Amino acid sequence: MASLMGTYYHNIDAKGRLNFPTKLREILGVSFYVTKGIDSPCLTVYSQEEWDRLSEKLSAVPESKAGIIKRWLFSGACEVTPDKQGRVLIPQDLRMFAGLDKDIVVIGANNKAEIWDKARWDEMNSGIDMKDLLATMSELGF
Repeated sequence: MASLMGTYYHNIDAKGRLNFPTKLREILGVSFYVTKGIDSPCLTVYSQEEWDRLSEKLSAVPESKAGIIKRWLFSGACEVTPDKQGRVLIPQDLRMFAGLDKDIVVIGANNKAEIWDKARWDEMNSGIDMKDLLATMSELGF
């Protein structure tokens, strides 16, 4: 699968429909999975291939260790298929979790995409410490 990348600004309508970026749809496929973010107040989007990989990995971990992760990811997850206009319906519970109201940012993040409320995205990016980022990259060998 090609890397998902880029930043796309969109609106979500009153019914919870989001015009999902064409470039990302082309990589994600005919339908894809949306769930709660693990480390951030956003939604995470996976292709069928990545969703299957994640599911298999979690299935191999003992319930005592993975139970909370499974409940977190799968309880809010949904499969979405864009309509003819490229819109996907984001369920209300997921919109509430991520604080999605009107102005939305969809980003590519390598093997997944993320859907952010624009104000949260801007706030998170304004708090990035470049020294910390560079130190982490150095630790990882970049």
